[in-house]
Amino acid sequence: MSVRVLLADDCQIMREGLRLLLTKRGFEIVGEAPDGRTAVKLTRKLHPQVVVMDVGMADLSGIEATRQIISELTDVRVLALSVYTDRRYAAQMLEAGASGYVLKDDASEELAKAIEEVAAGRVYLSPRIAGVLVADYVGRLRENGEVHLSELTPREREVLQLVAEGYTTQKLAQQLNLSVKTVETHRRHIMDKLNIHTAAGLTKYAIQAGVVSMD
Repeated sequence: MSVRVLLADDCQIMREGLRLLLTKRGFEIVGEAPDGRTAVKLTRKLHPQVVVMDVGMADLSGIEATRQIISELTDVRVLALSVYTDRRYAAQMLEAGASGYVLKDDASEELAKAIEEVAAGRVYLSPRIAGVLVADYVGRLRENGEVHLSELTPREREVLQLVAEGYTTQKLAQQLNLSVKTVETHRRHIMDKLNIHTAAGLTKYAIQAGVVSMD
């Protein structure tokens, strides 16, 4: 059974191109909308499985239209289609409830796969957008003084795990065949990098980071 798709884009030529592309791939185009407000109305009326939503449209933006559709029709999936590579647009669409974000430049290669993914309940992001979002996330971690686990050395991660598992300095030194002084140095480096200065804090961080489990 083909996926039922509604196209929402303020450019008629773009809609025609998308309809031709997707029809050839076996998708059923149930309707087209030139703006966000019409997209919401047609989604209520036609109940497509996936709405391909342009982000920047007049009258009602794709972001607000997505928010309204998702809040009212929870079984409908929205896939953002945009020229914007700025992480703010992608983040706002995902926050509004979109299940994916595809760049228009990549639509000919990615759109069909993206529709299938979101129709199946999964998330799809164009690789370029995924890279932008990951870079932004890492940047915000650093701005907040947080350090990703991968920035610890392999030995430091090993020490962190054993500290979180309750090993004393002496027992940890025996386990790793290190001197007590070396273990203390590793522990100090870990605390400095993570900006955490208690064993309890290290344990909490290790659990949150998946270094150790709570079982």
